[in-house]
Amino acid sequence: MRDLFDKFYEDKGPLGKWSSQAEGYFIFPKLEGPISNRMTFKGKEVVTWSVNDYLGLADHPEVRKVDAEAGAKWGSAYPMGARMMSGHTDLHEQLQRELAEFVQKEAAYVLNFGYQGMVSTIDALVNKDDVIVYDVDAHACIIDGVRLHMGKRFTYKHNDMESIEKNLQRATRIAEKTGGGILLISEGVFGMRGEQGRLKEIVALKEKYNFRLFVDDAHGFGTLGKTGAGAGEEQGVQDGIDVYFATFAKAMASTGAFIAADKEIIDYLKYNLRSQMFAKSLQMQLVEGALKRLDMLRSMPELKQKLWDNVNMLQSGLRERGFDIGTTQSCVTPVYLKGSIPEAMVLVQDLRENYGIFCSIVVYPVIPRGLILLRLIPTSNHTKEDIQVTLDAFSAIRESLENGTYKKMSANIVDAMEKEEAGE
Repeated sequence: MRDLFDKFYEDKGPLGKWSSQAEGYFIFPKLEGPISNRMTFKGKEVVTWSVNDYLGLADHPEVRKVDAEAGAKWGSAYPMGARMMSGHTDLHEQLQRELAEFVQKEAAYVLNFGYQGMVSTIDALVNKDDVIVYDVDAHACIIDGVRLHMGKRFTYKHNDMESIEKNLQRATRIAEKTGGGILLISEGVFGMRGEQGRLKEIVALKEKYNFRLFVDDAHGFGTLGKTGAGAGEEQGVQDGIDVYFATFAKAMASTGAFIAADKEIIDYLKYNLRSQMFAKSLQMQLVEGALKRLDMLRSMPELKQKLWDNVNMLQSGLRERGFDIGTTQSCVTPVYLKGSIPEAMVLVQDLRENYGIFCSIVVYPVIPRGLILLRLIPTSNHTKEDIQVTLDAFSAIRESLENGTYKKMSANIVDAMEKEEAGE
């Protein structure tokens, strides 16, 4: 028998194995200063495209004022305990009523964290006789929730209606034998590609198949739809979403999340969500802050309008310059380039050090080998100057990538990687 920890010395995982080259710069970088369109990285000002502060609320003076006053009033501990025992308040209930109304559902339930809330909601919605059908590109929190399921689960090809229907047929055959039901899970907006889930077509399948639809709309909430109610409203099928999930971490620039559905469903979930039954309630300062942010979502449509002005300017500018931004239908703006991991590292370093542009980089194994994905998150705080500077920088780095400059510069990185892989 070997020591449990031996494997940690032998294999640090697909990302961890590059820690000596990447940590502190490409992985676990430190952005400093007020959350805004421009922040500080390694002592230099950079245009920041990696903060999910869509509506610019993180450092908004009205929000900061409410957060500070709530912190002074309640401290960071109140209420102590889980919701079912000692952590429930009138303000939690008020926030739930207002969230339900905003996303056009009968009831809502506030969660302390989005990730664990998603995992726990999936766990509570199904039992061993039920079947889960979900998108192969689903977020990690969905995948981890599905892993808890003791029954059958099937993935369908990303946003592929033929694959969805095929898997619904498989799920139907199994559910008919077990006496269970079917839960289909999609995202409202897929955070890496920026594509909306095909919610309208999925809802239409309810006429042929008996299933319930659960939608993770973390990136759609507050940014899509006439009122900001998300991807379901944008596609005209909000009523067809049986359980709606969103986090406060994107448009609301805070901590926490919520689920919304018919009252009977929420009543069941709030008594069966293990992550809420056995974990501390969302702190009062965050609840008050969420109420303020939600009020601003409703009363200040100009924030969403400014966001979309910036999104359209950035995305149209990239397309006009011949960049591949995929089929994004949201604020998420992916830029696809061809190159190796070492070339990607040199490229990003050039962007940050010489052009003052900070955006997220995604490479293999998250995406196919040979591709580089630069992911930009526009916000309402970005300016026309930010966008123009970024467009010019992207044109320059693409030229350096295509003419082999980055390949030559990455030779030392390749050397170091090969030595690390060989254990030298």
